[in-house]
Amino acid sequence: MKIVTTGSLGNVANLVVKKLINAGHDVTVITSSPERTAAIEELGATAAVGSISDAVFLTTTFKGADAVFTMVPPSLGATNMIGNIADTGKAYVKAIQTDHIERVVMLSSVGADAAEGTGPIQGVHHIEESFKALTGTNITILRSGFFYTNFLRDIPLIKSQNTFGNNYKSDDRLLFTHPEDISSAIVQELQSEGKGYEVKYVVSDILTGSKVASTLGQAIGRPELQWLQIPDDVLHQGLTAAGLPPELVGLIVEMGQGVRTGKITRDFFESSQETTGKVKIEQFAGEFKERFQQT
Repeated sequence: MKIVTTGSLGNVANLVVKKLINAGHDVTVITSSPERTAAIEELGATAAVGSISDAVFLTTTFKGADAVFTMVPPSLGATNMIGNIADTGKAYVKAIQTDHIERVVMLSSVGADAAEGTGPIQGVHHIEESFKALTGTNITILRSGFFYTNFLRDIPLIKSQNTFGNNYKSDDRLLFTHPEDISSAIVQELQSEGKGYEVKYVVSDILTGSKVASTLGQAIGRPELQWLQIPDDVLHQGLTAAGLPPELVGLIVEMGQGVRTGKITRDFFESSQETTGKVKIEQFAGEFKERFQQT
């Protein structure tokens, strides 16, 4: 199969590309960074350098593809982030329609069913809605949980202050996914025909902040490690001090509020979804321990 992927060689896309190539497919990787070309070609794929917001570029790149994998980064630009993500969805739709692509798999997120109150996740909600208008295309939306691997960014804080957390409570239920699980699901779907417009969840584990802290703490020899609920204003100040764009700061704080209210996880639980991923928190704890020791 001729398959086009987006996401360059990011945490998920890199695994997707490697698995598709190992399966014998002809893979073209879209990247916005020319410096990634050599790494892409070393994997045995073809690099296509351009913007996923450019419908003309996408149309040229998608032409002749049997299947396309689409995703967007958490934010696009320093302002109008949700609008920019929504516009990227429209560019995808135009290219898919023009090239008559019959199979599309999209990486989405838990909470994408909600139109507001979910921070940056609102962007992929708009793309999901845009994709519903496509006809003649089998589309599978894969809603991922939050990535375990995001906790790797907390290692410096844990080392210096022996704590970590977010602006939701230690007993709020959280949905997590490992890149290995979501990449496997993406590859499986790309190689299948699909059945019209489908939404599927890929969640590896259901956890609370307390459980995460306990498991990771045990792994790194800090059993006293605890989850700290950070007040919204304190989180806002910390993210601003770290140099994040003001609009993104507001969206991140709102996403945590969406976890607190249950808006982000509501559809998963109300539709009686199950965890399908194989990588549980105990397995990730080994990965976390290794990185902790190296940092």
